[in-house]
Amino acid sequence: MKSNNLKHAYFTGFSLIIVIIIGTVGYYLLGFTPSEAVYQTIITMATVGFEEVHPLDNRGMWFTSFLVIVSIGIFFYAVTSLTRYIVEGVFLYTYKDNKVKRKIEKISEHVVICGYGRNGKQAALELSEHNVKVVIIEQTADIVQFLRESSDLLYVEGDATDEEVLKQAHLDKARALITTLPEDADNLFVVLTARELNPELQIISRASVDNADVKLKRAGATNVIMPDRVGGQSMAKLVAQPDVVEFIDLILLQSMDNVVLEEVSCNGLSKRVAGKSLQELDIRNNSGANIIGLKRQDNSYVINPVPHTTLNPSDKLFALGTRSQINQLIKTISSNDTGN
Repeated sequence: MKSNNLKHAYFTGFSLIIVIIIGTVGYYLLGFTPSEAVYQTIITMATVGFEEVHPLDNRGMWFTSFLVIVSIGIFFYAVTSLTRYIVEGVFLYTYKDNKVKRKIEKISEHVVICGYGRNGKQAALELSEHNVKVVIIEQTADIVQFLRESSDLLYVEGDATDEEVLKQAHLDKARALITTLPEDADNLFVVLTARELNPELQIISRASVDNADVKLKRAGATNVIMPDRVGGQSMAKLVAQPDVVEFIDLILLQSMDNVVLEEVSCNGLSKRVAGKSLQELDIRNNSGANIIGLKRQDNSYVINPVPHTTLNPSDKLFALGTRSQINQLIKTISSNDTGN
């Protein structure tokens, strides 16, 4: 809707300028000064009934009649378009779009989400709960309008398969991209383009068709999610292990009693902590959080690590606890911790 109104506004403005130029040149050739020619053209187009600047001869009357016929429709169409432009809020929408654009230019370490359907919306909601900045790329008019009316959402209107649109989301400064477009071919194109724009970018893609995940990974996707497959597995597990699935959902999706499963990097590992075992650190008693797993530098995982498992700066911990307990855990292993 906005783009159509803008096209009408541009067309109307261009037409008015052309008519004014024609009228000004015509009256100038009839002997008017440039100022008089512009004035005579304007009052003729507006049909305000003012007297002519100079009495018109036969040529002048024919030219004025031609100008009235050509310009009157364009002039009143311009007034109508301007009124609609203001009444329908297009002016405000343009202002909002420019404001959002300026905000996007200033952010970094954000996540770009291509498509704001069910999957994209859920991803944006989850990331927002973790205080991760999100930029949404969407081309559906109704969805863009919803995003425009939401004060806290950053968005880019356009086709995510267009390289210029991806650049507007500043992929060069982003930490990750999630593409949830319904067509695998579109997701493949987005992955290829995004990987070229930012070789270090983490890319998560949706896939619908079997074997599409292989192609997407070849194109540069870090991870590929197949919602139908995941949904089928979840439904089967709800039959076989219903309580386990519900318990995990409570932790991952609903933050039961403020309990979260958090990823904690050991990059800032204190020198007094590096190389020590979980038992020596006594993390459970010192922070209240539980270490339920960790990821090593070689991308291997240790599930439910034993007490004598040692920590290294390249490790990532998976901790279960409240927000305050997770923060205490970070403080316990941080290099800023000056404890003995």
